[in-house]
Amino acid sequence: MNALLQRLQIDLPLFQGPMTGSDTPQLAAAVSQAGGLGFLGCGMRSPQAMREAAAAVRAATAKPFGMNLFVLEQPTPDAATVQAAIDRLAPLYADLGLPPPEAPARWCEDFHAQFEALLDARPAVASFTFGILSAAQVRRLKDEADSYVIGTATTLAEAQAWAEVGADAVVASGMEAGGHRGTFLEDFEASMVGTLALVPQCVDALSIPVIAAGGIMDGRGIAAAQALGAQGVQLGTAFLACPESAIGPAQRTAMAGAQATDTRVTRIYSGRPARGLVNAMMERLAMHEAAVPAYPVQNALTGALRRAAAAQGRADYLSLWAGQGVGAARPLPAAQLVALLAQEWRDVSKSTAARH
Repeated sequence: MNALLQRLQIDLPLFQGPMTGSDTPQLAAAVSQAGGLGFLGCGMRSPQAMREAAAAVRAATAKPFGMNLFVLEQPTPDAATVQAAIDRLAPLYADLGLPPPEAPARWCEDFHAQFEALLDARPAVASFTFGILSAAQVRRLKDEADSYVIGTATTLAEAQAWAEVGADAVVASGMEAGGHRGTFLEDFEASMVGTLALVPQCVDALSIPVIAAGGIMDGRGIAAAQALGAQGVQLGTAFLACPESAIGPAQRTAMAGAQATDTRVTRIYSGRPARGLVNAMMERLAMHEAAVPAYPVQNALTGALRRAAAAQGRADYLSLWAGQGVGAARPLPAAQLVALLAQEWRDVSKSTAARH
């Protein structure tokens, strides 16, 4: 058992990706109960919803779990930028029988209030993406909540920055991963580093554990990540297909027929580069991608559209987040998937050892 598993008191080097908006307390609890580490993606949860979700996980399992936040400040876009974005989206809203979107009272949850709620919730693991904490914030999580702090990095420089502020571990997130890129230092294009290249760079440069993410779907991927020096792996798309995830029937159907070549990285849904399945909305707005306001402004303006699309079963206007491993997703209950992943990983490890 490696240092990471010993510290977290979990049996398997297997983390469920946070997947904000698609996660549920049921999914997190099932993964944790099965020996991995379940996660709540709290980037878009209010402080009260964070507390309720954490309580729901604790009601279902006594095992440790994690909570993830987006490191964000409230943006202050100018009115012209917002109006231009609304005008671009109005025809899509009309297609679903909706009036054009309106600017919300605020663009995202207040990160500082969320951070205080995280301290109150005292999860075993607190992880972060989209930005970086201060050393003082990391210290508070350790001292006040006894949480193990994990930062998300898409480059070696980001991983080193997290180590410098005192993070306990880093998720090295390759460009294969589904959903939003966690990039916060370099430009997004330069930060499109694959898992196979990123993980060993981070392992060699850091003294803290590295958790591999991006494109890992089965036991072979887990064994490969460990061969690169990762102490754990984080799987998002693999757990997205589980019945406990919050995605609707339209997204499940789209995922079931998809392959790696069906995914693209785009800003059009949220204003931050994210990998998902190509659909009509992505294609219709592709020409405007450079003009889309940055996250969370675009994300807030497309929110009602995506919710309506889900309610109407319209995959063409959903943000179909999925990684390049989507073709290998298995729609099993989370506990069964964890057991299968663990068995595959052990089988691969044994056969590799037998060959040497």
